[in-house]
Amino acid sequence: MASQNLLVELFVEELPPKALKKLGEAFAGGLFEELKAQGLASADSTLTSFASPRRLAAHVTGVASSAADKAVSQKLMPVSVGLDASGNATPALLKKLQALGADASAVPGLKRAMDGKAEALFYDSNVRGATLAEGLQKALLDSLGKLPIPKVMTYQLADGWTDVKFVRPAHSLVALHGSDVVAIQALGLKAGNTTQGHRFEAALPVITFKDADSYEATLARDGAVIASFAARRAEIVRQLDAAAAKAGGGAKAIEDEALLDEVTALVERPNVLICEFEKEFLEVPQECLILTMKANQKYFPLLDAGGKLTNKFLVVSNISPQDASAVIQGNERVVRPRLADAKFFFDQDRKKTLESRVAGLGKVVYHNKLGTQGERVERVRAIARAIAQQLGGATLVAQADQAAQLAKTDLVTDMVGEFPELQGTMGRYYALNDKLPAEVADAIEDHYKPRFAGDTLPRGDVGVVVALADKLETLVGMFGIGNVPTGDKDPFALRRHALGVIRMLVERGLALNLPEVVASASAQFGKLLPDAAASNELVLQFVYERIAGYLRDQGFGAQEADAVIAVRPPWGEIPRRLAAVRAFAALPEAPALAAANKRIGNILKKAEKADAHVNESLLTEPAEQALHAAMKDVAPKAAAQFSAGDYAASLQTLAALRAPVDAFFDGVMVNADQQDVRLNRLGLLATLHQAMNRVADLSRLAT
Repeated sequence: MASQNLLVELFVEELPPKALKKLGEAFAGGLFEELKAQGLASADSTLTSFASPRRLAAHVTGVASSAADKAVSQKLMPVSVGLDASGNATPALLKKLQALGADASAVPGLKRAMDGKAEALFYDSNVRGATLAEGLQKALLDSLGKLPIPKVMTYQLADGWTDVKFVRPAHSLVALHGSDVVAIQALGLKAGNTTQGHRFEAALPVITFKDADSYEATLARDGAVIASFAARRAEIVRQLDAAAAKAGGGAKAIEDEALLDEVTALVERPNVLICEFEKEFLEVPQECLILTMKANQKYFPLLDAGGKLTNKFLVVSNISPQDASAVIQGNERVVRPRLADAKFFFDQDRKKTLESRVAGLGKVVYHNKLGTQGERVERVRAIARAIAQQLGGATLVAQADQAAQLAKTDLVTDMVGEFPELQGTMGRYYALNDKLPAEVADAIEDHYKPRFAGDTLPRGDVGVVVALADKLETLVGMFGIGNVPTGDKDPFALRRHALGVIRMLVERGLALNLPEVVASASAQFGKLLPDAAASNELVLQFVYERIAGYLRDQGFGAQEADAVIAVRPPWGEIPRRLAAVRAFAALPEAPALAAANKRIGNILKKAEKADAHVNESLLTEPAEQALHAAMKDVAPKAAAQFSAGDYAASLQTLAALRAPVDAFFDGVMVNADQQDVRLNRLGLLATLHQAMNRVADLSRLAT
């Protein structure tokens, strides 16, 4: 079982760039896992994956020429089925043995063992280990069959009759174990030791590998190809930085990981070139220019030291001519019409005010059950006014109303029609062009925030109000017509909207009455929502479920988060209450008090309704008298601290109740036979329960 390094390469036509990285990882990973499963690769073997626009490859160290034989025990059938009353083999057993290559002589050697409740027969045998050719053939076909292919192509082989299905037509297959070719085949190709290099710059038309370990170096030398995706990506980053430095002025290429991955998948040997366009185009908002250069041309715009767009950009070329002027001029010529279109759209859009575009929203369908964008805007305006009235004065109400009215108007502009990604961004530019207040303009852009996890929040109060109104309108409307997220399906991004609401309320510390705002939002839909009350409660439940997860992501324990959220406190108080609960949980008294609190809650749930009231004359047991006395001393102090917003001190004060609470449960029968005594004791527990659960539901801390 000689062990050598293995190289497998599939040479194809240009692969989909956005999928290349995943295809390369899946191809190499699938091969590696299957080789290990068959015993051909060991735990010490290492995998190196390669992926370029025209090849997928894997290099695996320490691959055996054949796998070791394995001892296998196979269950045949129950003893009652395989043997008759005399202990002789039945026809069913003989047939099963024959299928395994054995005969009746194997019957005496069969093992008996319990399989569940019945005794079964087992046949022990040695299975020959797979040869590398056999194992690699299976591994390759399995790996190809599991590739995350975006769309399969069907093409014919050279015989003109045989159809093959793959992501792109494949032209050659390399399989080398050391220096030996492994006899495998796939996609109508037989393995060899040759491939092709760069389409235009390879030193040789056919690249021959002497062994598996020479793959990467041979391709680089004779084929002008950097086979490793990671190495090619790093080389592009190095050249981008060098070119930016050469451009001067502290310039820096724009950072975009997705664009960098895509460009890495488009070139086999990168060559970064500096290009430029006319400065007059810089009059257009830089977001427009950057987007068109990145999305349409895969260019890297250059920003100056202050983050402002320059009139220079970087191109990652796949060729390296001695005189690159033709390549540079070609790219400059191609980008010019794109920038001219952006300038035209910008100039045309500014001829009309945003306010004049409001009527156009009435012609844009938002949802077939919820009306047009125009109708939606009116709902968002009403919700924004209600939120602004809770959070601020008349100025905030007026500005939030204006921003909500205009927030969607850029949807009917030419620029956003061409580049939907710029919605909100262009609205801000056009609002400033219309001489609207900066707070309103910022809110028009920011009302989409936060767009994703980790995104910034709206920069001002007006933006927060409109963003909350916009997201709550979506949540209330979609829940109201039954579009509720299920499993991993969330086509209207309602989880993201809920998380956005949570972040704004918690991180900005807003004292907003959410149930009241949700009810107000629901009222704006009129008769469009079949059961508004039920859907409103679902919205609130959905948001509170999300906030528990959000708080866990912030580093708080699940029990801490659940304890605070259970009492549904004002949003602005959540961070301080969490800190208080964390401090309380660290006290030695906390576990016992949390357990007692849980016990009290269970007792009160099962008991007849108990008022939080105590008649001292009915307190007969010393333990209940002691608990009541302790509460008369501790509870007012804790309540005063709670009212002052000192939640940590309030909980720490309550910790003094541990001993009398423990003594109460050790020495007092709550469910006494006398009804008045029983109700009085339940009242004592209800009073205690109220006092202990003002800051958070401490029973959630019980393990």
